[in-house]
Amino acid sequence: MIPRALTQRAMRLARPSHLSSRSPILRLPTPQPLATRAYASVSSPPSLASSNKSPADAAIEHITELFATAQDEFEIAMEETEKVSVYAQADRDAAREELGKVQEAYRQVLESGDVEVAEEVKRRVGHRIRELEGGVDRMEKMATEQD
Repeated sequence: MIPRALTQRAMRLARPSHLSSRSPILRLPTPQPLATRAYASVSSPPSLASSNKSPADAAIEHITELFATAQDEFEIAMEETEKVSVYAQADRDAAREELGKVQEAYRQVLESGDVEVAEEVKRRVGHRIRELEGGVDRMEKMATEQD
């Protein structure tokens, strides 16, 4: 017959290290931190040195990243405005701020002096920016009507 102490020791050694012998709770390994995402900003336009993108494609990608953030902020602000939430004003301010970043990046490309790039950017993303501007304006008008 095998002594009880040896059996228990063998069971502990055979058990995976993330399982505790004292607690029925499963203990998972500590998660590793996720890589942090570098957010785009108006002051740091995209770099073309390490890519094969055309200047227009790089500018559009940069503006699109800013636009996605602005769109998310707008959707949150619109939802809070419709609910007449206490957070609505702060969310509208955040949406307006993000829209300003998109507009500034767009304006920089249009005023860069490269007519070909400016026309391509205007053709491909100009309408989306105007739609977002209109949406933010309608949202702010709705908010003033609620007061």
